[in-house]
Amino acid sequence: MIFADKEYFLLLVLLVPYILWYFLYRKNSEPTMRMSDTYMYRDVPKSWRMRIVNLPMLLRCVAFVLLTCILARPQTSNSWDNKQVEGIDIMLVMDVSTSMLAEDLKPNRMEAAKNVAAEFISDRPNDNIGLTIFAGEAFTQCPMTTDHVSLLNMLHTVRTDISARGIIADGTAIGMGLANAVSRLKDSKAKSKVIILLTDGSNNMGDISPLTSAQIAKSFGIRVYTIGIGTNRVAPYPMPVAGGVQYVNIPVEIDTKTLSNIAATTDASFYRATNNAELSRIYKDIDKLEKTKMNVTKFSKRYEAFMPFAIALIVVLLAEILLRNVVLRRLP
Repeated sequence: MIFADKEYFLLLVLLVPYILWYFLYRKNSEPTMRMSDTYMYRDVPKSWRMRIVNLPMLLRCVAFVLLTCILARPQTSNSWDNKQVEGIDIMLVMDVSTSMLAEDLKPNRMEAAKNVAAEFISDRPNDNIGLTIFAGEAFTQCPMTTDHVSLLNMLHTVRTDISARGIIADGTAIGMGLANAVSRLKDSKAKSKVIILLTDGSNNMGDISPLTSAQIAKSFGIRVYTIGIGTNRVAPYPMPVAGGVQYVNIPVEIDTKTLSNIAATTDASFYRATNNAELSRIYKDIDKLEKTKMNVTKFSKRYEAFMPFAIALIVVLLAEILLRNVVLRRLP
């Protein structure tokens, strides 16, 4: 623990004149009873009240010290923690095109994919995981990190409306999404580098073909596990109409051949997920990947730590008031 405003500790010097005044001058001003001779009281044992008569003064000094500590702003110190953990480097590549709103998975493809991915991330606390999203274009939503709280927060904000609103082009640029993830993993020193690519369509956008991106991934020793999400025939899709939503059946057009070739090129596997249970099982299968050691440096931010001092100050002040006005109350 450190103190942000250490100069307030100079106030403790004021305790010296107070203690001197209490023992040297204050007693002279207290009322006394004169007696001709006090010899007969010499061996009278002191009561417990007499023994604690100076305790209120001591409590006031303690309260002053605690108040000074609060004014000095106690804070927990920043700390760096270096440790070696078992983990691999993973990039999640997720399709966010508008077709991910289809409701053949519950509540829809997008939410089902996010929920299973969040569970996968939570089960691998030591892995270096990042997130790339793509529709007609691709970008990194979160670079690889072991701060999974931040990663999960960014995952939960992923929505398909970024393409619906024209923020990025709609479509399915599988090659661009894969290339974006490869660019994040290519300089990794981890023994095992993995991409988990999830899509519900066929590549129809982008400047790089999926197989070209797969060849690049292979050259960097990256394995690409591909997941085709959606039923085998048609899927209910919510189509906005005046005054509400109308469901229409859209064909499921997953390019399973291309996804299989991507996985085969990089010595990985292709999976089909036609329901929530299958999708969850697929992520559990991928969870059995080999692990490798990595060094992780964690930084903890300092925060104000005055509360224990404040609580102690209140307790000490209440004890002093109770002693002075009840237990050690003096008659005029």
